[in-house]
Amino acid sequence: MTTATALWGAVVFSGFYHGINPGMGWPLAVSAALMEKKHSAMPKAIAMLGLGHFLAMIGILLPFSLMTILIEWEIQIRLGAGLLVIAMGIYLLINRRHPKILARVHPARLALWSFLAAMAHGAGLMLVPIFLGIAGHDDHSAGHHAAQLLMDNNVITAFVVAFIHTMAMTAAGAIIATIIYFWLGLKFLSKTWFNLDLVWAISLILVGIFGITAALHGH
Repeated sequence: MTTATALWGAVVFSGFYHGINPGMGWPLAVSAALMEKKHSAMPKAIAMLGLGHFLAMIGILLPFSLMTILIEWEIQIRLGAGLLVIAMGIYLLINRRHPKILARVHPARLALWSFLAAMAHGAGLMLVPIFLGIAGHDDHSAGHHAAQLLMDNNVITAFVVAFIHTMAMTAAGAIIATIIYFWLGLKFLSKTWFNLDLVWAISLILVGIFGITAALHGH
């Protein structure tokens, strides 16, 4: 129960963390409201960013949820996923440049931009070790029936994990965008702009280590 709580807590925490990170798009929501000079433009922009992020999470998690091989090779896959996340973190530590493709997406296409940003920054990849821990299955002897049951349950779990994570991400981004837009203003944003690339890369490495540790200890 404690492990399950920690894993679901990690889903929510990573969502808040993604939402706080300006690289996930909340400055675009502020920009949309300022350019259109309408308060209503900001929640619309936040919603589009959330939609793109959700689709990116599902795009990463759904293939894992459909793998019946998880029953027999669960630990090995979780170890591999953890190592992959660590490798992504190390890559981002070495390469700090943002993908050029993001600069070519029109700001009005926020859902597409958010989807590509989440994919490029490894946001969905961060959830894989956590998801595999939540979707762990103890009964390895039930054959095809267990495989089908695991697959059905994991598809639902993938959507729930992606949804809860996206809601946390959207809430965090919306709160920051609202504070900036209504109280602090664009000048404050330009003067205090912060970049979490270093923290993001390190967090990927830590999540990978967490996933590997949980797999090795049977959680």
